Amino acid sequence: MTDSRMVRADFVSAIVFVALGVATLVESWRMPRLEEMNINPWSAPGIVPGVLGAIIAVLGALMLVRSCRQGGWRLAPGEALRGLGSAGSRRAALTLFLTIGYAGGLIGRMPFWLATFLFIFVFIQIFEWTDPALASRRLWRVTSAALVAAIAAFAIAYVFENVFLVNIP
Repeated sequence: MTDSRMVRADFVSAIVFVALGVATLVESWRMPRLEEMNINPWSAPGIVPGVLGAIIAVLGALMLVRSCRQGGWRLAPGEALRGLGSAGSRRAALTLFLTIGYAGGLIGRMPFWLATFLFIFVFIQIFEWTDPALASRRLWRVTSAALVAAIAAFAIAYVFENVFLVNIP
């Protein structure tokens, strides 16, 4: 991507990051604070997502300022879209598709730990299966992906339920 297309892509991406960060911050504020359980306000479930949302919004704003200083707002909208056919863009689109499928298709329709296991396992398989250097070790890769997915699914469910005190579906 040329510099001008990158500046425009940064401009568009920064707007998305600011919006995502603000939305995350707002939704974390709406989470239960568990005051009725006499829980320390600093251990409320919305603290971590709120902080992460604020960080994303601030960094997105800094990226937006940098892009504006470089003239990103003046470039033609099509400039940022020319790189969409690249391998990186396809991987980003696939990541978005899988993540939305996980959040919108799996969560709430099956136990959280199982949905998380399936998402992580499929994600690892899709992004590593085509690596020709690892073709001879496919059985090990499937086994290790299942192990990583199982450990991560258990750990994520445990931390959310027992540390952050969040009721997961």
